[in-house]
Amino acid sequence: MRFIIKASHERLTAHSGLGLIGLLLEKTDLRPKLNQLKIPGLKYPLLSHSDIVYAMIGLLAQGKSDFEHIEAFREDDFFQYALQLKSVPSAARLRQRLDGLAQIRKWRNILLDEMVRLPRKAGLEPSAIKLNSGTCYVPIDVDVSPFDNTDTHKEGVSRTYKGCDGYAPLLAYIGREGYGLYAELREGRTHVQKEVDQKLREMIPRAKSMTEKPLLLRMDAGNDALNNLAVCQEEGVHFIIKRNLRRESPEAWLAIAQDQGKATVIREGCTRYTGKIRVTDPGLPQPVYQVFDVRETTIAKDGQILLIPEITVDVYWTDLDEDVADIIDLYHDHATCEQFHSELKTDLDLERLPSGKFATNDLVLCLGLFTYTLLRIISQESLRVNDSPLRKKVQRRRIRTVIQTLITLAAKMVTHARRQYLYIGSRAWLTPFKRLYQAFA
Repeated sequence: MRFIIKASHERLTAHSGLGLIGLLLEKTDLRPKLNQLKIPGLKYPLLSHSDIVYAMIGLLAQGKSDFEHIEAFREDDFFQYALQLKSVPSAARLRQRLDGLAQIRKWRNILLDEMVRLPRKAGLEPSAIKLNSGTCYVPIDVDVSPFDNTDTHKEGVSRTYKGCDGYAPLLAYIGREGYGLYAELREGRTHVQKEVDQKLREMIPRAKSMTEKPLLLRMDAGNDALNNLAVCQEEGVHFIIKRNLRRESPEAWLAIAQDQGKATVIREGCTRYTGKIRVTDPGLPQPVYQVFDVRETTIAKDGQILLIPEITVDVYWTDLDEDVADIIDLYHDHATCEQFHSELKTDLDLERLPSGKFATNDLVLCLGLFTYTLLRIISQESLRVNDSPLRKKVQRRRIRTVIQTLITLAAKMVTHARRQYLYIGSRAWLTPFKRLYQAFA
């Protein structure tokens, strides 16, 4: 059986979830703040700066990052109404205006400030990790994630530490849900630690505005710098930062671990030593701990006896006076931010950024993290009540799942008695969608 294809005069939409995005944007002060920005040579724009930015957010919320995708929405009444746009820009105007806005550095603080205020305005707060001792910490995960832009000639693309040509943006998330906290595009060859201590001074006050619970900063070995530890102590933030052992001998650490650590036999021929050492450094206001996790393997898993034992050493800087096992587990949980990176790169299609200009791509990346936070808020609000067809109990939903189930949701838009009605096509998602819309309204 084959379908007969015909045109319809009804106003149908396949992305009714943008109505939720529009409601969340109304809770921010983005529109007046963006419209106050002045682009040299553009005194009286036909389309406001906020309309341009909102249109780009509308694309990103569907996982579309290319400017050309806006052409499909030029005559889409729902897209315009949901995001409260005067009109939908063309691809050329979208690109050119973002190029202009990118030259005004004030946009970053505007976007980041509004982004961190959004969860609380939506009635949400970054969740904490609770230890066996009963202490709770809200994690801040700071990391650099290479964006592969091989075979492109975009400004700022260079060799990353992963061995590909691309960018190396600095990204930060807060809470177990991974709400966006900071984003900055950097050239691929930029060292991981460059100016990170200065960026921490920007991130921490924003993080404190989101929660009153103790904060815990987590970073990889590339950020093993005394300046980072000093900033954390000055700002009153706990930290776990993996040490870069550089030229330190594994055998020396094994001797320390055997002398001061607790030994655990994992299996025959494999012993694990864990413990911590109190360290005082003249460059730090207060003493810190070095937590070590050393493994000595004399027999391989297949039973082969090793002539020379294999020694693996992991050491962490921390100020937490907690159980060693809890501290090690807290750091291992830092790997969750790789999932957040993946969602930005793949679910929002941001790995290969759309512009050839570095400043514009920096703006698009920050808009991407802002959109990611909007979708994360929708995700967390949807989990408050178990009324969706997805019955599996989870702590957070993947951004792709949110886009597929709540953003790209078919509906019919009807105007009657000067009011707009939205008829949802999926009865399975009608109840959760209606609940979300009422929660954000």
